[in-house]
Amino acid sequence: DWSARLAGGRRADLAAAITAVENQTADAAAVTAAAIRAAGRAEVIGVTGPPGAGKSTLVSALAGHVRRSGRSVGIVAVDPSSAASGGAVLGDRIRMSAHAGDAGVFVRSLASRGQLGGLALATAQVVDVMDAAGREVVIVETVGTGQLGETRRGARRARPRRR
Repeated sequence: DWSARLAGGRRADLAAAITAVENQTADAAAVTAAAIRAAGRAEVIGVTGPPGAGKSTLVSALAGHVRRSGRSVGIVAVDPSSAASGGAVLGDRIRMSAHAGDAGVFVRSLASRGQLGGLALATAQVVDVMDAAGREVVIVETVGTGQLGETRRGARRARPRRR
């Protein structure tokens, strides 16, 4: 029962639920339904900006501030997709290593998988899963539309054809 597993607060169950949603496994629908029933309590914060602007540093400091207030944090770091594996590049995790030993902080990278706008398709569902798992603040970090040339590819498609 995913409702009980998410409410139980085990990191392994949270990770498994996010993987199911991100990869659309057989459990994805059950995880999503359980998350939707329990979600709605978390404060959700979005941080976006160009590469190198200090987003991960800001998110790490914000997570530290939230933890000092005694609340738990979930971080969804939407990263560019690796050309080799299709997975997330994971650069954000390096800058958030200060929270690696803190059970009250859960960091998950999601690959954009070529989606325009800098968000993975599963981002909203992952936010709901973290909320259902008791994360009181969920921070979503992404470079938005500037992610690895996605804007250039989108602009080429949107450009009117000349005759």
